[in-house]
Amino acid sequence: MSIPNSMQGRLSLPLVGAPLFIISNPDLVIAQCKAGVVGSFPALNARPVEVLDQWLTRINEELDAYNQANPDNPAAPYAVNQIVHGSNDRLMQDVELCVKHKAPVIITSLGARPEVFEAIHSYGGICLHDVINNKFAHKAIEKGADGLICVAAGAGGHAGTLSPMAFIQEVREWFSGPILLSGAIATGDGILAARAMGADLAYMGSAFIATKEANANPAYKQALVDYAATDIVYTNLFTGVHGNYLRPSIESAGLDPDNLPPSDPSKMQFGSGGSGKSKAWKDIWGCGQGINAIKAVQPTADLVARLKSEYQEAQKRVLAA
Repeated sequence: MSIPNSMQGRLSLPLVGAPLFIISNPDLVIAQCKAGVVGSFPALNARPVEVLDQWLTRINEELDAYNQANPDNPAAPYAVNQIVHGSNDRLMQDVELCVKHKAPVIITSLGARPEVFEAIHSYGGICLHDVINNKFAHKAIEKGADGLICVAAGAGGHAGTLSPMAFIQEVREWFSGPILLSGAIATGDGILAARAMGADLAYMGSAFIATKEANANPAYKQALVDYAATDIVYTNLFTGVHGNYLRPSIESAGLDPDNLPPSDPSKMQFGSGGSGKSKAWKDIWGCGQGINAIKAVQPTADLVARLKSEYQEAQKRVLAA
């Protein structure tokens, strides 16, 4: 197993906060990193592209100041998510800004491109690529990714269909580098289970939506407290890629969750100009199947403290068994 060097000695938990479209912002990322977990955000959340320059400046400055004041307890590194899809017309602009600011970790999604990996490697950054099956995992490593995010069944937003146990086993059979596991992980027990299955780090998104710092509608945050796994619908209607979404938000949009038409993946839109697809992300609420563990909207620091306590208790139970 292999935790990246840039994270060694800087994590309070083996955990990466997943990038949340619209929701992840500098406030959330900085709070996650100070709490000892990797915070991340999609580059496309910073609109227009000049805002990304401002966000990266702020994140670097605040984390550097925190590290100087806390040399024995440094913040975790942060990550920037790049959507490597043909419709993202600002991809290379965003990559250039990440190179300028030396973003320590890049998370790539919806495509693996060697030129992106090479740009990040030019200053010593690392690239983690998210995949939904073993075939895509092989392709990502062949093209230059440093690690893999295995997005298994039950993950929030764009999600795969494989059991996490089967997925990790298949990938770990041939890959010894960093592996992150995503899929209904919302507790410290889940983080330990991910490690037991062979992952180096857990990858958690939905629980961080229900935090004070997250840029989400208060009703969205409360819905994560109020609903559970049975209230989630798996569909590709809203972005062209299959994902998990809260049934009540689909109903509020005037749609029947049990009779949704399929979407055309060729219509996906992630460019700087925005689109109707982007609006869908505001109105339709994505989340993973682990939301029953979310009992309150709370500060990020409190959430991480709860996860850390659960993780330690789970370790004790395993050792006592």
